[in-house]
Amino acid sequence: MTDYQEFTALIHKKTGLNLELYKEVQMKRRLNTLREKRGFKDFISYYHAMSADNTIFKEFLDRVTINVSEFYRNYPRWEVLEKKILPSLLKKKKKLKVWSAACSTGEEPYTIAMILRQYMDPANITIIATDLDEAVLERARKGIYPERSLKEVPPAVKKQYFHQDGPLFRVDDSIKRLVQFKKHNLLSDRFEQNLDLIVCRNVLIYFTEEAKQTVYQNFSNSLNKDGVFFVGSTEQIFQPQHYDLRVIDNFFYQKQ
Repeated sequence: MTDYQEFTALIHKKTGLNLELYKEVQMKRRLNTLREKRGFKDFISYYHAMSADNTIFKEFLDRVTINVSEFYRNYPRWEVLEKKILPSLLKKKKKLKVWSAACSTGEEPYTIAMILRQYMDPANITIIATDLDEAVLERARKGIYPERSLKEVPPAVKKQYFHQDGPLFRVDDSIKRLVQFKKHNLLSDRFEQNLDLIVCRNVLIYFTEEAKQTVYQNFSNSLNKDGVFFVGSTEQIFQPQHYDLRVIDNFFYQKQ
């Protein structure tokens, strides 16, 4: 067993996070950079250090879970959600249950909430937002962001749903109340069920093909008939019919 394999086994035992389900070349490169920056000669000494120092452990989790996010990231896709996908969903039902999976620091589920709030009674909106990293979930619950996270937010939305406090912007409580944050591991935990919309963007590119196929199937199983799965711009599903899905727009798939 190599040093890295022993490290991944120890991490799996400690956290339940199975690094073998991520693409090894990309993950190992990312962690090598972090390990060397911290001055450890091998992965085992790095593991012992993170076991003794919570700051090092949190830094590791943050790197592994790829916490890069902003509001309305890749804005044209959100326009498609608002103008095409959402009206189609609301023709069939008044209440919507949405899951923002691997939500990072909360920009994505809050974006969903801001869009849905324009068209729906808050009582009819359920948004569940999950991530593996408890530290980023805590930041998400606070709902406070630097201005750079808001660069794609439409001015009217920014005015309506954000409150500026010096260099920071706080999400309005009416939006925060719409989102339930929970810890969840896409590679091992039970999936949410009876969903009308699942949003999971720019995360699955880091998984192995086998892990990705399992997650796609689990997402499909979680959707109601005619429910929609919204993926990132690097995550096109090449054979969606294998998961009982069909393409309805670029990066949007509907459960058949």
